Amino acid sequence: MKNKMYSFVKIARLDKPIGIYLLLWPSLLGYVLAGINSELEFKNFLIVVFGSILVRSCGCVINDISDYKIDKLVKRTLNRPLALGSISLIEAWLFFLALSVMSLLLLFETNSLTIKISIFFAILIILYPLTKRFFVAPQFILGITFGSGSIIAYSLESNIFSMSLAILYSGIIAWIISFDTYYAMEDKNDDEQIGVNSTAILWGNNSIIYSKILHIFFYMCLLTVGLINSFSYLFFLFFFILIYLFFHQSKIIKEEKYIEAFKINNWVGIVALASFTFEIIYLG
Repeated sequence: MKNKMYSFVKIARLDKPIGIYLLLWPSLLGYVLAGINSELEFKNFLIVVFGSILVRSCGCVINDISDYKIDKLVKRTLNRPLALGSISLIEAWLFFLALSVMSLLLLFETNSLTIKISIFFAILIILYPLTKRFFVAPQFILGITFGSGSIIAYSLESNIFSMSLAILYSGIIAWIISFDTYYAMEDKNDDEQIGVNSTAILWGNNSIIYSKILHIFFYMCLLTVGLINSFSYLFFLFFFILIYLFFHQSKIIKEEKYIEAFKINNWVGIVALASFTFEIIYLG
């Protein structure tokens, strides 16, 4: 029974929370940004946190259901519960449905605008695993889908969509494409053999430079949001930390440690969120 429960933890990646963090930080950026125009409610903060956990878990489960045959052929994924056979396909579907119901119950605690936006992007979350088979750049779909957490979280607090939100969302999409390309580079050889698409394959030898450009674009979007909203000079101190993290990541990439480079983005998200929180909540 204990092993079975751990298999459910593994298929939802609750044992590897990095994915939850990389969904949570963009969502909280959107939530905090809404504080420029409205008074933030702690209830909505909790909805964003628990929603990120549930949505990330749903995404992982539906991804493994879609890819379990492929996962058996890839070294990094062959020990995932479905590929290993520690849980059945029916059990995985039931678990996905349970997580989906919990997500819906949480969603019903929000407003009508948030519900409409969330349902639209939920469809993309379900379809995303399939895009790896027929779309040459599935990381773009991932960026649009998981970056939507910023819009959804913002809509909890405000129905006035600003230019700052549009710029932030654009930057977050670029950031997600960037770090997920590094992640895909770890599996590039396996993916080529089994016919799975990724930007790492599409861009080939240019993958690193394109990913860096996208990462810089994300930084430029953060900077633009800061300038539009007249953030203090202290915002730039946080920005210097972000620049350091960029160069540190570049050093790791040169060593071809792509998963480690991917994980650096957790700190990028933390620092970016800290800068927004300081400017909008503390100083605002």
